[in-house]
Amino acid sequence: MIDGVHIQVEGLRVRYGEKEVIHDLSFSADRGEFVAIVGKSGSGKSTLLHALAGFIESQGKILMPGDVGMVFQNYAVFPWLTVRGNLAFGLHGSNAHQRDEIVARLLEMTGLAEEAKKYPAQISGGQAQRVALGRALATDPEVILMDEPFGALDMYTREKMQSWLLDIWEKEHKTVLFVTHNIEEALFLSDRVLVFGQGKILREYPVSLPRPRVESLKFEGNFIELKRQIVETMERA
Repeated sequence: MIDGVHIQVEGLRVRYGEKEVIHDLSFSADRGEFVAIVGKSGSGKSTLLHALAGFIESQGKILMPGDVGMVFQNYAVFPWLTVRGNLAFGLHGSNAHQRDEIVARLLEMTGLAEEAKKYPAQISGGQAQRVALGRALATDPEVILMDEPFGALDMYTREKMQSWLLDIWEKEHKTVLFVTHNIEEALFLSDRVLVFGQGKILREYPVSLPRPRVESLKFEGNFIELKRQIVETMERA
């Protein structure tokens, strides 16, 4: 791969039976870049992430690190484990001392130290997604794939989670591919937005808005104009 490029996809194709849902797709992401993917339902956004994660068969070239974390929309946490148990899941290769240190760091990072002994049914949806992201970070992956992680949250919680995710990203600088149908969310979080339609990238938009991002940014002219352009691109798909 080219120096600095962390994910490189060339000529990717995915078929479900006779139907090809991703068509000859090529793109790349730089190390530490936050890339958002938007598009209408059925455009192939989630299919792309599943292909990158190796969950489904695909054709073409995918070059990316083998250590990948993934966060889904439906709070992929284990209901029979406590918050602490969920965060520790997957750390079996570490000794007890290392595992305790990692879990303690994750509890602090996610702000869930006081909920460590609670079960998922005893915490909020936003807290459950913090657990899911914390667990994805537990093994220190180089890449995080996020598939509509805030889609089931109410607007207030969703906005709080966006700011929290950016705080984590600023500290960890993982390479992130973030699928969302929410254009404002994509612009607020990312360095670049890929607009999907009919299984291909219709257009990409660099997001040269200043960091750290604050909520008031969503009401500024540059933000609103970028949102308008992306909406128009999606409507033409």
